[in-house]
Amino acid sequence: MTATILFVDDEVDLEALILQKFRRQIREGLVKMIFARDGLEALESIEQHPHVDMVISDINMPRMDGLSLLARLQEAEDKKSTIIVSAYGDMSNIRTAMNRGAFDFLTKPIDFTDLETTIDKTIRHVEMLREVRRRQAEAERAHASLSRYFSPQIARRLASANGGSDGMEVQWRDVATIFTDITSFTSLVESAAPDVLGELLNEYVGGMTEIVFAHEGTVAKIIGDAIQVLFNAPGDQPDYATRAVSCAHDLDVWAQQFRQRWQARGVNFGATRIGVHAGPALVGNFGGGRFFDYTAYGDTINIAARLEAANKHLGTRICVSATIATAAENFRGRPVGDLVLRGRSEPLRAYEPLPDAAFRAPATAQYSDAFAKLESGDATAMPAFAALVGAHADDALAGFHLKRLLNGAKGVRMQLE
Repeated sequence: MTATILFVDDEVDLEALILQKFRRQIREGLVKMIFARDGLEALESIEQHPHVDMVISDINMPRMDGLSLLARLQEAEDKKSTIIVSAYGDMSNIRTAMNRGAFDFLTKPIDFTDLETTIDKTIRHVEMLREVRRRQAEAERAHASLSRYFSPQIARRLASANGGSDGMEVQWRDVATIFTDITSFTSLVESAAPDVLGELLNEYVGGMTEIVFAHEGTVAKIIGDAIQVLFNAPGDQPDYATRAVSCAHDLDVWAQQFRQRWQARGVNFGATRIGVHAGPALVGNFGGGRFFDYTAYGDTINIAARLEAANKHLGTRICVSATIATAAENFRGRPVGDLVLRGRSEPLRAYEPLPDAAFRAPATAQYSDAFAKLESGDATAMPAFAALVGAHADDALAGFHLKRLLNGAKGVRMQLE
């Protein structure tokens, strides 16, 4: 490092003397010397040489004295480490200088051995400050990047990891994952004006992401209108299943309100479908050294995506696995059935989570009774579902099961493509 030092003094012989005393350091590139005759000239010089590392200034000078210069330097965003030079007996000015932020002081006549020692000490201080600022800038850049994926709390923790293990390395973890998608979004893309589509999608993704972050979830992917969310990654969240269910409810409420707002503006925005599952997954940064791509792979992730797609057939908006329903605290919901999802041979019990008020409603108990009859092979399952649909025509899941029974299906196992 070449330290740039600005000497501020109105003594005409000082420049030649300093250049003579520090000729070796200047020749070897250790220091670079700049000179000014008073405070105003010093400020002009700093404008021309913003990377000045330290200022060594006399107090008594014309136009602007050293104490006034020190005050101006301390007001700047890039405060310069300043050494004040004064007469030995002028302790009042020296005390004022130190109170105003001077790094050190020297007395006149200058002892050049003392000057060299003080400069070396100040250079070490400047280097330390530079390193602190560099690390702070790196942390701020890292935080800005991580904030696109993680909640503010997690982003701050990861950005301050200081090179330690931050959970970003690829590893197997038990996670809960949410997949969301919008019904008929492709048709909307083809029909909406680009400016309308841009505004709509930005508002939608922004709003959904804020909800995820409020639950301290991790946004693993955003592909068009589809969003993939992780819980229990990168940090530990023992209640990850509970968080996932709560987040899914809040996403559903917000997405429905968003849909209604845009429909009022004449835009036919589809319903958001949500699938939730939990299990082991390979999680971490798969982007290599040049690209950050924190995401997850594995059967757990595929199942969540297929549960999201299952909503289309079931008429539901949220579909979660039994793994989630069992692990989530105080889960409220109703069974959907045993789904044989695309690409799988074994059935998976799925549930539709319900808000507390809907769960306590008489229609939910009526559905549970009809579903129990369906599961046991009771012939009265069909009239039970027919009565439910007759009283609640908007119950799409009950209508789905009634249609199955009318088409000759039995039981609660069903193949979904």
